[in-house]
Amino acid sequence: MRQQFKNYTAMLAALALVCLLGTVTAVLSQSNSPAPTGFSTPTLNQNSGSQSVSNGFPEPSGDTFGNDQSHFEEEDGVDNGLGPLYNAQSCVSCHQNPVTGGISQVTELRVGHPDSNGNFVNPSISINDGLNTVPNRSLVNDRATCAQAQERSPGSETIRTFRTSLNTLGDGFVESIDSNTLFAIANNQPSQSGGRIGGEFIQVPVLEASGQIRGGRFGWKNQHASLLSFASDAYLNEQGITNRLNPTDTTTVCKTTSDPEDSNDNLGLSDIDHFALFMRATKAPPVDSVLLATSDAQAGQQLFSAVGCNICHLTSITTAPAGTVINGGAFTVPAALGSKIIHPYSDFLLHNVGTGDGIVQNGPADTANKMRTAPLWGSCTRDLLMHEG
Repeated sequence: MRQQFKNYTAMLAALALVCLLGTVTAVLSQSNSPAPTGFSTPTLNQNSGSQSVSNGFPEPSGDTFGNDQSHFEEEDGVDNGLGPLYNAQSCVSCHQNPVTGGISQVTELRVGHPDSNGNFVNPSISINDGLNTVPNRSLVNDRATCAQAQERSPGSETIRTFRTSLNTLGDGFVESIDSNTLFAIANNQPSQSGGRIGGEFIQVPVLEASGQIRGGRFGWKNQHASLLSFASDAYLNEQGITNRLNPTDTTTVCKTTSDPEDSNDNLGLSDIDHFALFMRATKAPPVDSVLLATSDAQAGQQLFSAVGCNICHLTSITTAPAGTVINGGAFTVPAALGSKIIHPYSDFLLHNVGTGDGIVQNGPADTANKMRTAPLWGSCTRDLLMHEG
């Protein structure tokens, strides 16, 4: 019993340690280097972004990392397109712990039902006393700009789940992982695990590159492959603000502005551009070097690998080289993101580990009860875990 407790303590230290391993000792080739790490985007009431430090990502002419962060933190109102259905007034409302761009314990509600064959069906939700309908959408928004637009989950939707908000720090490096790298990880897992583990690699549309698909990696269901697609989707579905990639609102009930509501500024950039630029320029979550030096953490790290946790929670992944064209031709990996070694503790694949939520998003029907392997970097900033908290 004493030995079991000792091992358990070491494993807990290992899980805390993955807040961490941004600087795990590794043999690096001359062309690869560790990604910069740090919680370096403090949330300020005045002069937003003025104390923030980026990963070196090149900004468009006239733009700055601090300016991008200020857009990420900006609160929207009804006068510039908020709603009619929404969950929050700004990106930072759901992504801020311990700094702007981090995780949070904010949840959203998703619902649906199975058809006669057991396949997931997105619901149509009545609003405005049944006079209007929000069709084909699993997300039920918590808030509305008028009482008539407020959504409520109907009793017919037997599949119901909460989703916690995800970390976006370091996601520029995640975006820059070659899809072939993720595909190869999926192919290798069965032989590494005696046939017990095999993550699913899916390809999803890249909204900014019409007709193009790419390996999904963002969201609990890997429903997006690019940060611009992710930003566009969130702006519409979480804040109710239409944009060039999602130009139509979910309902016209109580709508007072014209679509699309996200317009270009004097730099020729829209809000979704600034959101994507901010996420691409953030550093990866940092290591807790003090914890890493403890004997419990060292023992836990060994146990983590010995029992096979590292088959899915990969300790290291290297991004594509600078100059690699990704996202269907819409983005070229810059030197700040290229050939960087990151330690996300994820394979960015979908697995069924018994905690699935039954929802399908951009994937085939078999992904209903599969979830993306949660990246464990930065997990010490969470007090609630798993997809629903």
